[in-house]
Amino acid sequence: MSGSKMSAEIREQPEVLERILEEGWDEILSATRDLRRGDLRSVMIAARGTYDNAALYAKYLLEVQLGVPAALASPSSFTIYESKMNLDGVLVVGISQSGESQDVLETIRRSGELGANTLTVTNDEGSAMAQVAQHHLFLRAGREESVAATKTYTAELMTLYLLVSALKGEESPDDGARKLPGLLRRVLEAEWEGTERYRYAEYMVVTSRGYNLATAEEAALKLMETTYIVAQAFSAADLRHGPIAMIGRDFPVLAIAPSGKAQPGMGALVENLRDRGAELVVVSDERTMLGKASARFRMPESPYEELSPIACAIPIQLLAENLARLKGLNPDAPRGLSKVTETW
Repeated sequence: MSGSKMSAEIREQPEVLERILEEGWDEILSATRDLRRGDLRSVMIAARGTYDNAALYAKYLLEVQLGVPAALASPSSFTIYESKMNLDGVLVVGISQSGESQDVLETIRRSGELGANTLTVTNDEGSAMAQVAQHHLFLRAGREESVAATKTYTAELMTLYLLVSALKGEESPDDGARKLPGLLRRVLEAEWEGTERYRYAEYMVVTSRGYNLATAEEAALKLMETTYIVAQAFSAADLRHGPIAMIGRDFPVLAIAPSGKAQPGMGALVENLRDRGAELVVVSDERTMLGKASARFRMPESPYEELSPIACAIPIQLLAENLARLKGLNPDAPRGLSKVTETW
C-alpha cells in the first residue's frame, strides 16, 4: 500500500458507508417523507466534476427504480442566462463535496425561487448549499484531503441510492445496501493484474453502459486528473455509433462490466474490441471477458446491479492512484487543481 492520502482515503470507504447506514438513514427518511407529500413530476440534478458522475448515477436510479424523469441541470442556464423556467413539481438536487461550488449553489437558490423543492447532498453540514436548500443530507465521509475525490464519491452514490429507496417508500435500507461495506472490503482485498504496462499510456477509452456509465465517466476523470492520460468515456452503445472507428491494434480500452442486464452487451463489445486488436483493461466478474484482457480486476458479484457502481468505483480509483505513482506523479495534488473549484 502506498503512502498517498488518496490510497488511505480509498481504504476508508467501507467505514464511511457504515456510518451512512447507521447515522444517515433517519435524516434521509425525514426528508423524503416531506417530499412525498407533493407531486413529484421530475428531478433535476446540479453538480460539477466528480459529482456530475454521481448525478448521472442518480438519473438512472430515479428513472429505473422510481419511474420519474431526471435530467442533469445546466448551471449556466441559471447563472449566465438567468432562466426563469417553471419548476413547479420539480425536485432540484445539488451535489457537492464542499457545498461551496458557486454555480451549483446559485442553481439551488434560484430553483427554490422558481417553485422547486430543493435538496442538497454535501460533506459539510455548515456549507452554503446546506443552508440554502429545504433539505440537506450530510455525507459523513470525514475530511477528504486528496484533491482526487474517492470516499466522498462513493458516499454520494450510497446516499443517493438510499434517497431513491426512501422515495419509493422503503422504511429501512435493503439487504443489498447493508451488505455493501462487506463487499467493499472484499474488493479492497483483490488486486489488479497486468496494469504496469499502462504507465506509458497517453490515451485511453473507457466504456460501460447503464448504471455503470457513471463509473466509466468517473474512471476517465480520475485518469485525466491524476495520471494526465487523455481519457474519454463512452456508453457501449455510443462507442459503436462512430467512435469505435479510432480503435485499432494496441489502442487501450478500459471496459467496466459487472453482473447485470448490461453485461451481455458489454461482453459482445469486448469481443469486438479484441478482434480489432485493442489492449483491453477489464473490470468484471465474468471469466470470458477477464480472459480476453491484458489487464484485469476480478470483481466479487454485487448484490444488485444498481449498487455495482459503488463497488466498481474502487478498482478505478486504485488504477488511477497506482498509475499516477508509476508515472512519477503525486496523486494527491494534480497540477493546477484545488479541492474547491470556483465556476459561475
